[in-house]
Parts: sequence; structure tokens; C-alpha cells
Amino acid sequence: MENRSLVTIANYSKEKILYLLEMAHEFEKHPNRKILDGKVVATLFFEPSTRTRLSFETAAGRLGARVIGFADPKVTSGTKGETLKDTIMMVSNYADIIVMRHYLEGAAQYASEVAPVPIVNAGDGANQHPSQTMLDLYSIQKTQGTLDNLNIFLVGDLKYGRTVHSLLTAMRHFNPTFHFIAPDELAMPESYKTYCRQNGIRFVETKEFNADVLSDADIIYMTRVQRERFTDLMEYERVKDCYLLKEDMLFRARANMKILHPLPRVNEIEYSIDDTRHAYYFQQARGGLFARQALICDALGITLEDIKNDKTIIL
Repeated sequence: MENRSLVTIANYSKEKILYLLEMAHEFEKHPNRKILDGKVVATLFFEPSTRTRLSFETAAGRLGARVIGFADPKVTSGTKGETLKDTIMMVSNYADIIVMRHYLEGAAQYASEVAPVPIVNAGDGANQHPSQTMLDLYSIQKTQGTLDNLNIFLVGDLKYGRTVHSLLTAMRHFNPTFHFIAPDELAMPESYKTYCRQNGIRFVETKEFNADVLSDADIIYMTRVQRERFTDLMEYERVKDCYLLKEDMLFRARANMKILHPLPRVNEIEYSIDDTRHAYYFQQARGGLFARQALICDALGITLEDIKNDKTIIL
């Protein structure tokens, strides 16, 4: 049987990405349906989450599915020593699909290999966050009118930032130029720079962060320095405030430039930017609902044609 799990965006072709974005657009037009009536979606979050968990649960609920799961692993049998495999096998008895976030890199891949139902990776350690990437791509396409030939500036935590890792791999199809802006301690890992070279993705690296540097950006993708990824808190203290995007840094920005952020924001974006034409991070989060509706349906074998012909729309 075909494994319809989503572990990494690297497995998706250009055609598959554009197909899912079109599906997300259909859901934005009509998000409330009963197309998943009778289905059960399990959300297993072994690591804290607000936007990802709530948007997946809202996506499922707005399509008529029931949601089960947990947001705190302390309330599960994992505290009694139950293995990840046993948890996944047990929950598979009750659900048609499992959305899982885990603190260990590779956990989603392992779960997809043992589970009899599809697994959607909602983040595995510092590795990948493919559902976030789909909503990022949706936001980029909506604001720029295209995914092709864009200047994308990735700023902040590029070492542990799973969202930027996933975005980089997805954009390989669209001829981007990336600008990696980070201190040495948080630089893009060499493995991802090698990936860029192997796939013909142009990139430049710099520590500079000012109006002149940002003037060529189509997208500025800010990230939070993630305290939970550091084993050395002294290192965290040195880099936690390394980049703050201020409103007076945008006076040379392109008219089309949009600022994205996977959220939560800590101190990376000055609050006055929220009211400018460049801020798009809250709309970006809203788009996650439609992107995740598309991912759930695709994993369950529901096609774009099924959605276009769907008669269960609730107006």
C-alpha cells in the first residue's frame, strides 16, 4: 500500500507542491466542509506548540473530522516507559491519520515506517517542518504572485531553525537566491549549503543586517533564536538578541517585500512594523489553516478534483 506520509518536503516534486497550493487555495475559498466526516485525526505533540497544533486541529474540525491526541507528553504512557513505536501503533487503532511533533530528529521518519496510517511531520527536532513550509510557500505565492526567481533573506537561527531548512529544500524547484544572515554560532549548517550547491541554488552569507543589505529582498524570513535547542546557555545569551528588524531599516525596501516569521516572535521584529505594508506574519499563520487542510486531505487520498466537486460545503 502506498505510504502517503509527509515526513520531509524534499520528497515533493515541483508539480506536487503547486498541486497542494492549488488545493489550499480551494480551501481558502470554502474552509468549512464535511468532506472528512467520520474521519479521526490524532495530534501527538511531544513538544510544545501553539500555532501548529491549533491550526491542524482547526483544519481537521472545519472539514468535519474528530480530533484526538495530546499536547503534553507527561499525560501519556510515555511517562511509564512506553516506546514511540508502541504509542504510534496504539493510536493507529483509533485514528485515520497522525500529526506528530517530536523533539528527536528522525522521529517522524521512524513513525512513518512503523505506522499503518499516514504520518504528517509537524516538526522533528531541528530537522524539518514540512507543513510550515507549505504555508510559507502559500504566503510567498500569494504576496509575490509567483514562487520563481525571488530573493529570499533568511535571518537569525539558521542552525537549529527547522522551518528554514524545509523552506530551502522546497524552493530548489523555483530558482531562488538565498541570503543567509546569521552569526557564526547560528550559521546555516554545511550540509544544507552542500545541498544548495548540488541543486544549483544560489546563496550568499553575511552577518550584516541593515537597510542597504535588505533593499534587494522580496521576502525577509525572520526567525527566533530557540533557547530550547541550546545545551550551553552562555552561548544562547551571546546570540539571543543578534538581529532585531526595525522599522527604520525598511525605508529602502521594495514595494512588494513581505516579512514572514514562523512565530512565536520574541524580540526579532519591532512591534511598529506590524502596521506597515510589509508585515505578513499574522496572515502567514492564518494561511496555515488552508495549507494544513490540503495536507490532511492529500494524506488521506482525497484529490483536488474531489475538493472542487465537493458538495458538503458549509456556507
